[in-house]
Amino acid sequence: MALGLLGKKLGMTQLFLPDGRPVGVTVIEAGPCPVLSVRTLERDGYRAVQLGFDDRPARLTPKPEQGQAAKAGTTPKRLVREIRLSPTDEAPTAPVTVAAFTPGDFVDVVGTTIGKGFQGGMKRHHWRGGGASHGSMSHRRIGSMGANTDPGRVLKGHRLPGHMGHARRTTQNLEVVTVDAERHLLVVKGSVPGPENGYLMVRKALKRLKRVVPPVVAKKKKKDTGVVKQSKGQKADVAAQRAKGKGT
Repeated sequence: MALGLLGKKLGMTQLFLPDGRPVGVTVIEAGPCPVLSVRTLERDGYRAVQLGFDDRPARLTPKPEQGQAAKAGTTPKRLVREIRLSPTDEAPTAPVTVAAFTPGDFVDVVGTTIGKGFQGGMKRHHWRGGGASHGSMSHRRIGSMGANTDPGRVLKGHRLPGHMGHARRTTQNLEVVTVDAERHLLVVKGSVPGPENGYLMVRKALKRLKRVVPPVVAKKKKKDTGVVKQSKGQKADVAAQRAKGKGT
């Protein structure tokens, strides 16, 4: 499985599983991502690989970035990101493509959410709001801001209207459904953050939950004591016969 990959969100659709159930999926155009630089533990203090995605015109690229791309033998890129390497991972030298992923892998997708601008408390924090009847003067207002004399101020962390969206978010543990190496498409189950044509970073799942299968315990066989159990009716018949014998 690949360590990570850069791409672009194309949109959402649905696929049908072999058993006929529909599932919502996101189509991502991922790679090929050339390796622009490699961070080593001896030189940089950590291990990582720097990947690039989406060509950028040279006239819009600063000279240092042009030199870095030329040194790597590729063109300047619009999106450049670093992906950390563990002590056991090997740094790739060839461009990373979707062929490194296989259906059934689990990935984390990092992106920037859709910006909503300045929003009120009901939309930003899901407040209930004031009375909706005629005459109410606080349909969508903030309401109480806290105590009066003590402490006499608004406490830190109080939820208020403000900027909403356009934040870096990570969706974890998404399953890879389909891989199209010819068209550089990666199809994952579920939704990912960001608008259409928004840049994404796909990396291997860091917090994949390991399913613990409980051990199968064989049932103990009951020992055969040779005693035949009697039903309630049989016990009643035996008791009646004993009583009849005593009476005679």
